[in-house]
Amino acid sequence: MSNFHQIPTRLLHILLVLVLTVFGGFPIYWMATTALSLNSELYNSGQVPWPQLANLPDMIAELAQLPLMRWLMNTSIVAVGTTLLSLVLGALAGYSLSRFKFHGKSILGFLMFMTQVVPEALILVPLYAMFITLGLLNSLFGLVLANVGFSLPVAAFIIKGAIDAVPYEIEESAVIDNCPRISVLTMIILPIIAPSMAAAAVISFFAGWNEYLFAATFLMDRDLWPASVGLASFVGQYETPLSAVMAAALIFSLPAVVFFLLIQRKIVAGITAGAVKG
Repeated sequence: MSNFHQIPTRLLHILLVLVLTVFGGFPIYWMATTALSLNSELYNSGQVPWPQLANLPDMIAELAQLPLMRWLMNTSIVAVGTTLLSLVLGALAGYSLSRFKFHGKSILGFLMFMTQVVPEALILVPLYAMFITLGLLNSLFGLVLANVGFSLPVAAFIIKGAIDAVPYEIEESAVIDNCPRISVLTMIILPIIAPSMAAAAVISFFAGWNEYLFAATFLMDRDLWPASVGLASFVGQYETPLSAVMAAALIFSLPAVVFFLLIQRKIVAGITAGAVKG
């Protein structure tokens, strides 16, 4: 009898998962369908609701004429560099804000928080002038630094909140034994807050992966463009090759999706562990 009552609930869960899958996967399906359509069809008769695999060789030939792999490599360098630098500096800043007491701590935290209020476009010109002075224009390293300036405060506050929840007694014995603070952080604290580190990594990674404004302003060399700027260059005054744009956008989106799928287990594990402890 109990199994009979569980059947509708199971069916409801299955239907809910199917609905979420359809809504989540439909944009990817439509991007693939658009990529496999001819521009003449898109602008005249309209797009058909299913992929036309016969157009696959034309799509591959069109993409082969673009430096798409180089753009993706540049995007990966910016995203990975932003993530690593944000996590390293964010862990140090978060631990300092959580465990140490010093003058101006509240003001420093407030100023870090206020960086998220300032729009990127507002500091574009001053940052451009600063990069000219420092010789960081037309450089992927300079682009990484610009992105870290915005992703670091978020990573630092996420890590600080996680460290605040760790009892000080866990690291107290190591401190009494004169263990260096950096070892306490790397060997004791960071493994405990790994899910929060994963969350900070996701935010920093996507901040670098989706970078457009600074890249379009600071990078003049076409070979240094990330994929976002490269995709924007497809848009013309009189014509836009929608099939090529969607094909490149689909390829551009897949690595980010794979990265999130690989790291989301850590985030879910952290949320579950926090719920159990609570």
